[in-house]
Amino acid sequence: MRLYLLAIPAVIGLAAGFYLTSDVSRPYSLGAELSEGGSPILGDSDAPITILEWGDYQCTYCFKFHQGTRNIIQQDFIDTGRVKMVFKDFALNGPDSVLAAEASYCAGDQQKYWQYHDELYKNWAGENTGWVNRDSLAGFADTIELNPDEFIECLDEHKYQDKVRMLYESGQEIGIDATPSFIIFNDKDFVKIRGNQPLEVFLRAFDEL
Repeated sequence: MRLYLLAIPAVIGLAAGFYLTSDVSRPYSLGAELSEGGSPILGDSDAPITILEWGDYQCTYCFKFHQGTRNIIQQDFIDTGRVKMVFKDFALNGPDSVLAAEASYCAGDQQKYWQYHDELYKNWAGENTGWVNRDSLAGFADTIELNPDEFIECLDEHKYQDKVRMLYESGQEIGIDATPSFIIFNDKDFVKIRGNQPLEVFLRAFDEL
């Protein structure tokens, strides 16, 4: 398996983690293993290329990626069936980031994970500025027409708190140390991208794969 690194130094721990946890004779199992536990798939589940993003809902550069490059990738590659996307939480900005991530999975219980995910970034208001709280999260749920009682019950029970923390720990184990971070892969190779890189970096990754 080849490792392409774009705009970042080599991450030995990440590569080692892949080889230790996957049989390279069955490359697709690598993608399935990496995606396990993350969000529902955005796009065609049969798309040949997967973008796996680690992000934090309060992260400035995650917001910038979502408002710019992600929109273009969705229109040109996800909506056309060429690429699919999975999101994994890497909540490094404290309890508010954890709570926002929990809320996204509560929305997922009502089959509106991605709508809520987008609503969080639509209402982004900085890092640790207080915009993430129980009332605001309930308001976002109302905007996308979730059942409010079910959503609040899920949020108040912290149903997905352990899941969010486990995702953070699993990201650390394979060398994720910043948001956003991406692993883009097909059934043979993968590319790792760290940070909100220009669209051209992602396009080059797609070409390589």
